[in-house]
Amino acid sequence: MPRTLSVDLRQRVLDAVAAGATHREAGQRLSVSAASVSRWKAQQRASSTLAPKPRGGDRRSAGTDQHKQAILEALGPDKDRTLEEIREILAQQKIALGTSTLDRFFARHGITRKKRQPTPSSRTAPTF
Repeated sequence: MPRTLSVDLRQRVLDAVAAGATHREAGQRLSVSAASVSRWKAQQRASSTLAPKPRGGDRRSAGTDQHKQAILEALGPDKDRTLEEIREILAQQKIALGTSTLDRFFARHGITRKKRQPTPSSRTAPTF
C-alpha cells in the first residue's frame, strides 16, 4: 500500500499552483499526479488543512452496532440461537446482515453462544 505524502510536499505543490502553475505542471515538477494536486487543493479549500486523512481501520462495524439491541433480542432469552436463526429474525425486521457479520459482532462484544459443559469441579463426585 502506498504511503501518505508529507504535508511539506503537499504545501510545496500547492504553492506552485498558487504561483501560476497548472495542476499537471506542479505535479510533474514534484513527482505527484495531477489528480492528487486537485484533491489536495479541494481539501485545502474545504478544511484549510493539508494533513492526510486517517487510513485503514474498521469502517463498517458502526453500521452493525446501530442494530445492537435488535441483534441481542434476536439472540433469544437463553442466548442459544444459531447465527442463521438470528439472521432470519433480523431479516423479518428488514435488517440485512450476513452470518459472518453477526459472528464478528458477537466476537467484538465478547458475546459467546457456545454451550459449555459443567466443569469437573462443579460436578459432584461419585460415591461408592
